[in-house]
Amino acid sequence: MKTVVTGSIAYDYLMSFPGKFTEQLVEGHLQRVSLSFLVDTMDKRRGGCAPNIAYTLALLGEKPMLMGTAGQDFEEYRRWLDAASIDTSLVEIVPNKFTASFFCSTDEDNNQIASFYTGAMAHAAELSFRSAGTVDLAIISPNDPTAMVQYAEECRTLGIRFIFDPGQQCARMTGEELAAGLSGAFIVIVNDYELELLRQKTGKGEAEILAECEILVVTKGENGCTIMRKGSSVDVPAVTPHHIADPTGVGDAFRGGFMKGLAAGAPDVVCGQLGSLAATYALEHLGGTSHNYTWKEFVKRYEMHFGTLTL
Repeated sequence: MKTVVTGSIAYDYLMSFPGKFTEQLVEGHLQRVSLSFLVDTMDKRRGGCAPNIAYTLALLGEKPMLMGTAGQDFEEYRRWLDAASIDTSLVEIVPNKFTASFFCSTDEDNNQIASFYTGAMAHAAELSFRSAGTVDLAIISPNDPTAMVQYAEECRTLGIRFIFDPGQQCARMTGEELAAGLSGAFIVIVNDYELELLRQKTGKGEAEILAECEILVVTKGENGCTIMRKGSSVDVPAVTPHHIADPTGVGDAFRGGFMKGLAAGAPDVVCGQLGSLAATYALEHLGGTSHNYTWKEFVKRYEMHFGTLTL
């Protein structure tokens, strides 16, 4: 299956706060918040939603194509992605711009406060699926909002099955933009908080979203995920991690695992199980692309939790 992964390409600056963000918020004074958190650690990692998703797909034996815009500081990242069996031929370098950057602080309860500098990502709408050739499956993950809407329209026009994954951009995109992304999608993937934002901004609940797409996947952190089709749903549990290192990129890893199941023609429940296990591997490591495993190791751990895997 020829899979194209679109979304942000970024560097992640990951910091840890030795306390709870919620304890710093003073009731009755939330209209004027001015807070600074002294963090204990900081790590710079390769990140961005699209490379995170593509990396998991590559670990699971697929050959995804990455489509996005990056800056003048991308060359080392490109070499690393190429070495990981990710096709970067559709990545466009924007002169005199830096690659997008994600600045994220995580507290002891795994709550996160983050900021995102768009950089070269602001030029993502200059790319087009028309340059990608024949595509079997695409995912539109968080990116420049204009580009996300454009990509959805191109996929509908070109007859490409696509996954709409608005993620963090649910907070930025308008109701009209989100509704345009939902329209004609094969799958919509959101977490439970993003689902509520979708509901508020578009006026569409689960039933209305399923009138626009074939499958709705709602992830729920340690409570796993729910996979819905018209008239049916299935719950898939999360895989208990050996330890928790960092939640950054966990949702992206889930999407990569789920897409591996789609590429193999697996049932919905197996797609969800593959996603759950892939997400746990990411949770056990710092950053979205620092984990590693072989297919044999992945299958062995899968079968410890879910039984025999047949793809």
